[in-house]
Amino acid sequence: QLQFVESGGGLVQPGGSLRLSCAASGFTLDYYTIGWFRQAPGKEREGVSCISSSDGSTNYANSVKGRFTISIDKSKNTVYLQMNSLKPEDTAVYYCASALGATVQAMSIRHVWDYWGQGTQVTVSS
Repeated sequence: QLQFVESGGGLVQPGGSLRLSCAASGFTLDYYTIGWFRQAPGKEREGVSCISSSDGSTNYANSVKGRFTISIDKSKNTVYLQMNSLKPEDTAVYYCASALGATVQAMSIRHVWDYWGQGTQVTVSS
């Protein structure tokens, strides 16, 4: 079965950094676009960043541009999200998901994202 396992979340002070990992099993990342999403309490799930495994193109939400970097290690079948200069408003549960045959411009189109991980909590607080 297809599965994502997110890890790397935790508690960090404002201005700190975390690296999230999304390990895929049951499929290889070829031909998929992989996205990171987040959901804060009482808020809708929103796209954070995504990356195409085929051409390496990326997309970022305006709120994280310049602070977050998405990357992929195909040898480990894992996608990463490096989060720097974290702010309290980054606090959320972060999820990874896959979309077959979609471009990174589909980050905000919910129905194209087929498989989702269980999420990992990121809390940015003093």
